[in-house]
Amino acid sequence: MSSSLTPESVVPLQVIPEQGVLVQEFVIPAVTFLVGFIAVFLVGKVVLTPVVKRVLATRGHDPSVQSLADSLMSVVVWVLALTIALTLAGFGGFIAALGVFGGAVALAVGFAAQDLLGNFVAGIFILKDRPFEVGDWIEVGDITGRVQDIDLRVTRLKTFDNELITVPNGDLANNALKNPVAFDKLRQKFVFGIGYDDDIDHAKEVILDEAAKHPDILDDPGTSIRVSELADSYVGLQTRFWIANPNRADFVKTRSELVQAVKERCDAEAIDMPYPHTQLTGGIEVDGLKADQATTTSDD
Repeated sequence: MSSSLTPESVVPLQVIPEQGVLVQEFVIPAVTFLVGFIAVFLVGKVVLTPVVKRVLATRGHDPSVQSLADSLMSVVVWVLALTIALTLAGFGGFIAALGVFGGAVALAVGFAAQDLLGNFVAGIFILKDRPFEVGDWIEVGDITGRVQDIDLRVTRLKTFDNELITVPNGDLANNALKNPVAFDKLRQKFVFGIGYDDDIDHAKEVILDEAAKHPDILDDPGTSIRVSELADSYVGLQTRFWIANPNRADFVKTRSELVQAVKERCDAEAIDMPYPHTQLTGGIEVDGLKADQATTTSDD
């Protein structure tokens, strides 16, 4: 039994979609996504980010907060551009799937990078509480340096030996740190030692006079002196003085100049500034040794 196929009964096999379907389902969404992404990204970079920077600068936020805001705004602009472009292109289902996948990835990364996330959270609290700012010099543990940059994960310090130290924000947030320049004045202390035979009141007058002559030492609060110790070789006079707008270079220089001026003044006014020394007294009996030496010589 044979059958014949007519041209009308043959159904053509379409491997490649028709041109209209291809344009409708692929080209137009791709172009819409690309145009939407570029438009939102440019608006965010040209308009949104500069506005945020200007608002923070107007409100007096320090450069560290402005730098953090710049980093966060870059991430926000990318996320907004991607999300809006996908929505305009009709890929809402893809966004939902991406959100579920991103949540799972975030959960896995959270368990694997707890320290990293802890440093991130600590960085946010540092920028919120502002225990220090860019330009301050701080001391944490045995590390001393000037703050160069505050990032979300780490803080970078430049030591006074011109070394760069990167400190995780978790260490700064969870440990005690000292910020000597947090306020507009800083008090310094130094113990001058004078001899037991010297006049204490006279020595105090000399120290106060030299402190009053120094242009960087404040008159209010004034310099104060207290007898702090009776050491083996000297009487300790603890001198406390204040400097304004402190930084490390200023206070080291000021203290050095005051100590030198007091030392030279004390030398000129015959005020002794003794140093620890040991003196041996007594004698050694050597008569027996001489007798033995004499006996040995006579035997020879």
